[in-house]
Amino acid sequence: MHVNKIKRSIRLHVQENYSLYAFVTVLFLMGIIFGAVIVNSLTDAQRHDLFTYVSRFFGQVSDGNFARAADMFHQSYSYYLKYVAIMWLLGLSVIGLPIILILLFVKGIVVGFTVGFLVNQMGWHGFLLSFVSVLPQNLVLVPCFIIVTAASISFSIKMIRKQFMKRTNEPFFPSFLKYSCLIIGMGIFLIIVSAFEAYVSPGLMKSVISLTR
Repeated sequence: MHVNKIKRSIRLHVQENYSLYAFVTVLFLMGIIFGAVIVNSLTDAQRHDLFTYVSRFFGQVSDGNFARAADMFHQSYSYYLKYVAIMWLLGLSVIGLPIILILLFVKGIVVGFTVGFLVNQMGWHGFLLSFVSVLPQNLVLVPCFIIVTAASISFSIKMIRKQFMKRTNEPFFPSFLKYSCLIIGMGIFLIIVSAFEAYVSPGLMKSVISLTR
């Protein structure tokens, strides 16, 4: 009964916010494209400096000189929780809507720039590194961020309507509870991403780096 109720709630939520999810997804994809384009705008000196730093990092990974998995998990999960918490707070404010959109766009830029830079500088090996170090966790991370962003935008719009359109009689607390539960659920789900980054990703990166040497 509870599972069916949850499924119905999710289906209803997606149907009600379909256009919003489409907009948010397109915005994120635009960020990825923009991030990839930025790579081509870097000067040779900037590319060299950045590649030197990346090469040094990969060298440390290959030698096993990276933080303990538990520390990496804590840092990764703390970062994601802070990001989700900020999105939640912005959704509660009237002026948070544009900032929410900017944060998601920047996330897309980071992903696009990372993949674009690795492929641009390392070719096929860069693609393999992106495949094992960027793609797996983002298969979970990106949908989570899109859901959080859409939920935050939706609730922010409700706050705007409540503030400036006094005719709305929609009760505040049930909407706030649903919004908060969704954000908490995504926060718990991000444990998977952090665990993969801490316990699986370093080994995959080390295996791929060993093939390039």
